[in-house]
Amino acid sequence: MNLKLKIWRQASAETKGKIVTYSISDVSPDMSFLEMMDMHNEQLIQLGEDPVAFDHDCREGICGMCSMFINGEAHGPDRLVTTCQLHMRKFKDGDTITIEPFRANAFPVIKDLAVDRSAFDRIQQAGGFVSVNTSGNTQDANAIPIDKHDADKAFDAATCIGCGACVASCKNASAMLFVSAKVSQYALLPQGRVEATDRVLNMVKQMDEEGFGNCTNTGACEVECPKGISLENIAKMNREYLTASLKG
Repeated sequence: MNLKLKIWRQASAETKGKIVTYSISDVSPDMSFLEMMDMHNEQLIQLGEDPVAFDHDCREGICGMCSMFINGEAHGPDRLVTTCQLHMRKFKDGDTITIEPFRANAFPVIKDLAVDRSAFDRIQQAGGFVSVNTSGNTQDANAIPIDKHDADKAFDAATCIGCGACVASCKNASAMLFVSAKVSQYALLPQGRVEATDRVLNMVKQMDEEGFGNCTNTGACEVECPKGISLENIAKMNREYLTASLKG
């Protein structure tokens, strides 16, 4: 396939960026999107130009690094996939593909398509964990009976990879889907109930301090989420937050 690429180029966080148009040919429909980007970068290097910076790591849809906004959609036109799992057969010969970074005040651009998503790390550090007594008197987790419905819901929430597609897709750049998934995966399990009050209060507080917007329940986050995280988690987080607030 022969394609036209319109890529956001920005040398650093302090400089202004712009869309630059490139042409690329002989793209195989069986290539992944990142393989196509690698091919494009090899051509730029051969021409003595600066390659396009973008995040990538596992190429298996589990690390959340490959955050690209492709033709107005987080991770591109496919569903339940990350950018590294997107294949070029989703495009046609002669197509124009616009590639931008995830845009949110809380995700400042580092360079080109790479953004700083450390805000998610700080939210996790605020409460996305379970404190465990490792003194030798710990109880085997497998010995704690858990309702299968709750276990399945917790596992579904835990599949969130923190890629930021929910933030990039939301008109308010809200992180509610991400935070609610991290709250739910613990709130549904007995191991997570011990610190439930502090967890939800601290994580929501950190989310607000990072500058993410409010949720308006439009559902764009769930549609674009590569793991299909449900909006039900936001409702659960709101209930957890209300309960924790009443406890003081």
